[in-house]
Amino acid sequence: MDPILDLLRRQTRRHFLGESGLGLGGVALAGLLGRTSASAAGGPAVHPALPGFPHHAAKAKHIIYLHMNGAPSQLDLWDYKPQLQAHYDKDLPDSIRKGQRITTMTSGQARFPVAPSLFKFAQHGQCGRWVSELLPYTAQVVDELSVIKSVSTSAINHDPACTFVMTGSEIPGKPSIGSWLSYGLGSANDDLPSFVVLTPRSAGGQALFTRMWSSGFLPTRHSGVALRAGGDPVLYIQNPPGVDAADRRAMLDALEKLNAANHRILGDPETLARTTQYEMAFRMQSSVPDLVDLAKETPATLELYGPEAKEPGTFAHSALLARRMVERGVRAVQILHRGWDQHNNLPKDIARQCQQTDRACAGLILDLKSRGLLEDTLVIWGGEFGRTVYSQGTLTQTNYGRDHHPRCFTMWMAGAGIKGGFSFGETDDFSYNVIQDPVHLNEINATVLHLMGIDHTRFTYKFQGLDQRLTGVEERRVIKELLA
Repeated sequence: MDPILDLLRRQTRRHFLGESGLGLGGVALAGLLGRTSASAAGGPAVHPALPGFPHHAAKAKHIIYLHMNGAPSQLDLWDYKPQLQAHYDKDLPDSIRKGQRITTMTSGQARFPVAPSLFKFAQHGQCGRWVSELLPYTAQVVDELSVIKSVSTSAINHDPACTFVMTGSEIPGKPSIGSWLSYGLGSANDDLPSFVVLTPRSAGGQALFTRMWSSGFLPTRHSGVALRAGGDPVLYIQNPPGVDAADRRAMLDALEKLNAANHRILGDPETLARTTQYEMAFRMQSSVPDLVDLAKETPATLELYGPEAKEPGTFAHSALLARRMVERGVRAVQILHRGWDQHNNLPKDIARQCQQTDRACAGLILDLKSRGLLEDTLVIWGGEFGRTVYSQGTLTQTNYGRDHHPRCFTMWMAGAGIKGGFSFGETDDFSYNVIQDPVHLNEINATVLHLMGIDHTRFTYKFQGLDQRLTGVEERRVIKELLA
């Protein structure tokens, strides 16, 4: 290291501490030195909220984000278009396409034949919501859902679109929504991370990148902690042979002193973040085994999620764990289910994906409601964009595929502060363009933050000379029509 830069770094740290009048490092370490859960002992939390947070009374304390990675077809699940039968195998009209950008996977096609959905739709609930036969269980809880049919994004390929839906930007390096919530609102449980990620196994699909749950430029302790789908939920959660809890505690105490000394010299905040993460890992050695132990779950509860609820690595098991997490105070839970990228063989493949997820999604809603947790837990379901009305590749009476379509797709929200049995936004007869109440993805994020008690315009973090926001620099609104 350049000794002059090192000197300037130390002077900046001393100047900051002198101006603030607060020994921030000491405050953080003092919180960590209390070996029992601070919240349980009535003392200060290890991960408190930022001063002044929340900005207003929150409807939601927790969020469970169900991300169907790969983009589920809105036409085959939620956006009922019976009139498309009359357009079977006819070219998508130019008046509908309007010269819009399409991917290289279909740009070379000689035609764009309209492919009506093969699946039947029926009305459900008191709200009369049209739902595909592929979602028989979710259809039973539509009176709890706000279905948003007019969501759009600017990204047309998976990686930037997934980055966008989780971070509010196509540019890698920004914090995910769970990290923003952890940073702003802190944790309600000092023995579990404030942000946890589950990646249940599925049959192939697009790769998942850690940037979808990264803390970006925020302190690293706000990154999502990913629990594994098989084996130990967290690597090395068990002490190696010959090392007991007392040995581990003594090692962490010594390491903490070394880190504290290093922080006094260099003032690097990541040193304290590392100390915090070591301490959380120690606490997780006892909290995680209890979290994943389903022995006390009743047969009736397991039945809600389906026969795979007891099988680690399944979506059903992940959904049940999500309920157990919010029950224990985890702020944000993210479940990412892969395999929804149906460019061909869509009827067969989307049916399999729905079979893996439908019952558990509905079971999660019912389970949360029965325990009174739905009142302060926000549940979100969706993908990163929609699918085209025209077929990718050969269209037959029994088979078709659909390409990426960013201009309109469907998401739903349920729980804390959300209207039940409500539909918002409309698309044209081809589910190709939004014709009423357009919703940008960052307006979804603005609404989430509002429900969590945060004014998205005031929630910023200075980075690279800019006041960075989850919702970006453009004007975005809270979708008040969705609010109960």
